[in-house]
Amino acid sequence: MTNRKSTATRRPLPRFEEVEGLGPRDTEFVRDLVEVLERHGNLDRFGLCLLHDHFPVEADEVVVETNDPATRTLHAHVEKIGDTKHVKASQWRFVPKSHRLRGTGLDEDAYQVVQLCDPLDLRPGRDRP
Repeated sequence: MTNRKSTATRRPLPRFEEVEGLGPRDTEFVRDLVEVLERHGNLDRFGLCLLHDHFPVEADEVVVETNDPATRTLHAHVEKIGDTKHVKASQWRFVPKSHRLRGTGLDEDAYQVVQLCDPLDLRPGRDRP
């Protein structure tokens, strides 16, 4: 389930055109990350994505991804966090200790939800299988 508080103090992300992808200088980082994921049994559960924005997403909003299996297409749009019916987070970003909410004691303060995903297309007029 989504931690609604986790998006409360979102720091801006660079635009896609500005952010550097994974490259040769990241070899040691990736090796270390793979070791941590293996140690915790999460190598086939979590991966890595390039954090970026295509457009502004406000602190009270979240990107939602739905899909249309018949046409094999993905759809992404922005919804207000309080209004969305989507609850399964699919992308997160880590929060530096200096930006975490003080005094909450929640482990969830260590990350923010970036994107929610629903395995079904919930666009109006679409039937759920």
